Amino acid sequence: MVDLSYLDELPELSLLLHEARPSETTAAVTASFLNVLMAYSNIVRIGVGPDHCPNPNPVSGQPVGIGLDTRSHYFSGGSQLRRYAVRSASMTVLVAVVLLTTACQPQLVTPPGAGPLRYRDAVFTGVTKTSDVVYGSAVDQAGITISLKLDVYQPTGDTATKRPAVVWVHGGSFRSGDKTSPEIVDEATTLTKEGYVNVSISYRLSANGCTVVTAECLIAIKDAQHDAQAAVRFLRSKAGRYRIDPARIAIGGTSAGAITALNVGYSPKDPGTSGNPGYSSAVRAAVSLSGASVATTPDAGDAAALLFHGTADGLVPYPWAQQTVKAALAAGLVIELTTFEGAGHVPYLANRAAILRQTSNFLYWTMDLAHAAH
Repeated sequence: MVDLSYLDELPELSLLLHEARPSETTAAVTASFLNVLMAYSNIVRIGVGPDHCPNPNPVSGQPVGIGLDTRSHYFSGGSQLRRYAVRSASMTVLVAVVLLTTACQPQLVTPPGAGPLRYRDAVFTGVTKTSDVVYGSAVDQAGITISLKLDVYQPTGDTATKRPAVVWVHGGSFRSGDKTSPEIVDEATTLTKEGYVNVSISYRLSANGCTVVTAECLIAIKDAQHDAQAAVRFLRSKAGRYRIDPARIAIGGTSAGAITALNVGYSPKDPGTSGNPGYSSAVRAAVSLSGASVATTPDAGDAAALLFHGTADGLVPYPWAQQTVKAALAAGLVIELTTFEGAGHVPYLANRAAILRQTSNFLYWTMDLAHAAH
C-alpha cells in the first residue's frame, strides 16, 4: 500500500481535491485516483516518499518548474519536491499523483492538455534536413585533421523562435557508424515533427575503437565527448540562425553515442578544443540507449538522464547502467532507467514506441517545455 498521508499536509492540493469531494481527506481522495491508475498501469513504484525528486537545471542550477499555466495551482512537499501545476483540479490530481507516487519518473508521464500540443504531439508533417554542416574540426589519433559535420532537422514551415534542440550521436564502438544511423534519424525526425530542432553529428573515430578496452579506446571515448560538446557549443553560437533556445539543449545517443551523450551530460567542465570556444558545453538532459557513463563522474548540477538498457546486453553490460544510476543519484541528479528484460544490445525496433514516447515525455519535463516557444 502506498502511504499518501503526507498529502494531507499540502494545503493547495487539499483545497483543489476538496472542491471535488469535500467529505474526504486529501490522502483518501488521492488514493482513489491512484487505485484507478494502478488498475490500468504498472508504473507506480511502491513506498517512495516525496523527497526523492531533485530536479536541478544544469545551466542555471535552479529547480525546473513543470507545466505552469496562467491558471496554475502550486504545491510542494519535502525539501526537494518539484512544483507541479496544471490547468484544472482534475488534471492537477492526475499528474501530481502519478509523479509523486512514481518517484517522479517523468518519462512515464505524458504532458497534459488538449491536442495537438507542441513537444508532445506531431504538430508538423514535414521535416527540412540540411546536410553536412561543418561544426568544428579536430585531429584524430592518426594525426589527421577531421572536419566535423552534422545534419540539421527542422520542422518545415515553423515560425517559432528559441526552440529546444537535441544533439544525436550514433553508435559503432567508436570505430564505425555515421550520422545517418537509422534509429538516430528516426528519433531526430520524430522529435522534429513535435517542434524541436535536431542535429545528428559525425565525430572522430579510431581504427580499432572499443572492441577491447585499450588506451586507444579511452582516447576515442574522450574524443567523441569533446566533439559532441563542440556540437552543443555550435548550436549556442548559431542560436539565432537556427532559432534555438540556448538554455534548452539536450543530447542523446545509441551505444557508443549513448556513452558519449552521458559523458557530455556529466563533463561540462571538460569541453575539449574541437570548436566554438566561449560557449557553455552544458546540456539540460541526456538520453542513452544501451550506454553508460564511462570515465566520467556525475556531479551536482549536471544533466538529468534517461537510460534505456537490456538486461542481456553483451557489449555494454547492464550493471554498467546500474552503476551510472547509482553514481548520479549519489550526486543528487535526476536519472531514470527503463529496463528491457532479456533484451540485448540496442533493442530499438522491438521497443521503438516506448523509447520515443518516454524520450519525448522526459525531455518535456526536464527541459521545462511548457515554457518553451510555442
